[in-house]
Amino acid sequence: MSKRNSKEAKSAARERLRLERERQAKRAKVRRQAIVASSIVAVLATAGGIGYAVVQNNKPTKWEEATDATVVAPANTSGKNGATVLIGDSKTDNVVHLFEDPRCPGCASFEQTVGETVNKGMEDGEYKLSLTIGTFLDGNLGGEGSKNALSALGAALNVSPEAFLDYKTALYSTKYHPAESTDEFAKDSYLIKVANTVDALKNNKKFQDSVEKGTYDAWAMKMSKSFEDAEDVESTPTIKINEKGITVPSTVAEWETALKNAGVTK
Repeated sequence: MSKRNSKEAKSAARERLRLERERQAKRAKVRRQAIVASSIVAVLATAGGIGYAVVQNNKPTKWEEATDATVVAPANTSGKNGATVLIGDSKTDNVVHLFEDPRCPGCASFEQTVGETVNKGMEDGEYKLSLTIGTFLDGNLGGEGSKNALSALGAALNVSPEAFLDYKTALYSTKYHPAESTDEFAKDSYLIKVANTVDALKNNKKFQDSVEKGTYDAWAMKMSKSFEDAEDVESTPTIKINEKGITVPSTVAEWETALKNAGVTK
């Protein structure tokens, strides 16, 4: 190998090595930039996810929004925000006032044993029937079944007082009233299923739309507030005859005695 060729070869080798190092350095730089970019994206995504979660957690619930929403009161109601439900065409001054909660097992027991007789007394003109429905069990037990059922009852009342009473009877029935600890009434599909056992509500599209859209959610919250503001109502059911509280009857005979003692006669 000539001396000249040896120098040129070494020079060429050094140049190739330099170029290879430059290529490796560029590839390493690109990799670092990619890693940094990915890290930034990951951090931003995490921050965005946390931010989204915070925003979602701070958003008011459906029922919190309903508390401040414009009230659409059902037909067959009266008073401020339609929170007064008084049923009966009789001219009598006698009023039976029921305070109930849709999830209340005691209310279900009362309705199953005496409810039909109570409704018949109203229909016969012995008294008018007033109803104030609360939702405190949602707070005690967790869930939203009482509020949702009350909104559905508003949709039934908008159809007619008879539909309202029949639907209330169905919701409290042994077949459909859930255990206190469960929250079946939170499901619109379940409320509609029960409603389909009531002639006036069966396949009633307007009623079903009102349940699913929450048309009477704001009304339900005002009715619930009316329950909270009621005097001398500490539990459900609470029953007053002409504004005087009575012991909750467990039989028809006890109910008839309570009416007699209150001076309510046919």
